[in-house]
Amino acid sequence: MTIFSICNLGEVVSINRKLEKLIQKLKWSLMYLFFQSCILCIIIELLSRTALESQKLDLIDEVSYLKLKLVGMEERQNHNVERQHKAEGLFQELRLLKNKVDELEDEKSQYERKLKATKAEISTLQQLLQCKNAEIESLQAQLLSRAPVSVDSAERGKTERMEDTSMSDLSPVSSGVDSGQQSPVSQENMKNKKSIRKLWGKIRRTQSGGLQGDDLEPTEFRRGGFRATAGPRLARTPDSGHMSLPFSKWTTEQVCGWLEDYGLGQYVNLTRQWVISGQTLLSATPQEFEKEMAIKHPLHRKKLQLALRSFSNKAMEKSSELDHMWVTRWLDDIGLPQYKDQFHESRVDGRMLQYLTVNDLLFLKVTSQLHHLSIKCAIHVLHANKFNPSCLRRRPGDENKTSPSEVVQWSNHRVMEWLRSVDLAEYAPNLRGSGVHGGLIILEPRFNSETLAMLLNIPPQKTLLRRHLATNFNSLVGLQAQQEKREYANASGHTPLTTTAKVRPKKLGFTNFSHLRKRRPDDSADYICPVDGGISPILNGISHRPQGSFRGLSPIVDRDTDRLDQVVSKS
Repeated sequence: MTIFSICNLGEVVSINRKLEKLIQKLKWSLMYLFFQSCILCIIIELLSRTALESQKLDLIDEVSYLKLKLVGMEERQNHNVERQHKAEGLFQELRLLKNKVDELEDEKSQYERKLKATKAEISTLQQLLQCKNAEIESLQAQLLSRAPVSVDSAERGKTERMEDTSMSDLSPVSSGVDSGQQSPVSQENMKNKKSIRKLWGKIRRTQSGGLQGDDLEPTEFRRGGFRATAGPRLARTPDSGHMSLPFSKWTTEQVCGWLEDYGLGQYVNLTRQWVISGQTLLSATPQEFEKEMAIKHPLHRKKLQLALRSFSNKAMEKSSELDHMWVTRWLDDIGLPQYKDQFHESRVDGRMLQYLTVNDLLFLKVTSQLHHLSIKCAIHVLHANKFNPSCLRRRPGDENKTSPSEVVQWSNHRVMEWLRSVDLAEYAPNLRGSGVHGGLIILEPRFNSETLAMLLNIPPQKTLLRRHLATNFNSLVGLQAQQEKREYANASGHTPLTTTAKVRPKKLGFTNFSHLRKRRPDDSADYICPVDGGISPILNGISHRPQGSFRGLSPIVDRDTDRLDQVVSKS
């Protein structure tokens, strides 16, 4: 039994070993199969990925191709749109050209009709001329047959008639006698005489100083006319022959010559066609000036109206002696040379200065509030000095003996010289083009040392320099003006004067039209410096406040005029 059991145990062990070996082989085979399956899965994934990537690349190529096609189609569409726009533009140009051609054809037909009419008129005039010549010949024949004239008397009459025709434009033909017979003058001689008369009229109307060749002897000197010096230029002295007659009886040539001397020569041609005598201008309206003489410039119309008003009133103002060339030099004196071109183009003269309005200055492109006040104060100085052309002082005098009545007449250059005398020479050039002159310093209550320091570009941190300027400025203007400026600055609602403030035209509402209808044409409320107004004489007839209120410029004066009038009366 034991031996059998032992044999059985050995077999069992061997069987177990065999089974274990088989199990291990199965494990290894299973692992091998697992690895192979993993490898296959990886290979399959790689293959699928490559296929997907290839498909992706194909799709990308297709998308890029489609994009290129889309860009090409858009370019073609844009090109077609551009061509369409060009075609439309060319079509419009063709329309415009066609319209112009039609207009030119119409004008051509009109000119042809006019030409036919003028030819018919010329033919009728020639027939009339022939008839008149025949009548003249018959009259000459009758005269010769009735009363023969001696040779001496005929020669004397011939010389007298030649002198008359050379001095006047009354006789269109001149008669002469050859061997006791009279003959009519040819048309060529008449044309030559008319051309000589026109040339003589042009020579008389040139601006040659108002000297007439037929009035003066070669050695005679006559005052008046234009001055050739660099001093103040006055307007031309009118001819005595013109002034002896009233303006309403002036002839067309006299009116045209006066317009040329007055600086409005560009309107002479249309004036010669329209004006019959001076009364035509005196009775004309501004609309007729614009229509008949083509005076589109508003200040040119104003200049002409003021001159005609002086003729109708028969009152020669002192300001009328200052022409537009003097005004351009006056702008240099008050420190506003940047507006010379506008003033010269508008032909602003001395008479127009006292009738300038805020809207006129805005039309002249003067928009700065400070420059408006500068021009206002300068005009007031001219009023106070009765428009004396040499009232402004340009040369420095004794700096230690200056009074406000002298400072008010200082020019811009004189103020710069004063800055050099008070050791501020490096800042003096900054006053060029600023509009600062003596009248502005004294007469404008808002102009103080701070305003001057701002114009001189003195930095605010330089307190010692500003204090030095304030001390010299106060000693320059005097105690009276200094006190007025201080009271004005302490007034309620005071706004300091700045260099950036602009003047804008007033916007009229519906309630203002009734006032416009009621306003008189000579209402001085809109003038920047009225001719007649309340003046407070302080310094030799010169007031600290300019004439009239600062209408549209100083808001304090408009709101609180009564209190400021009390301040001025106290000072």
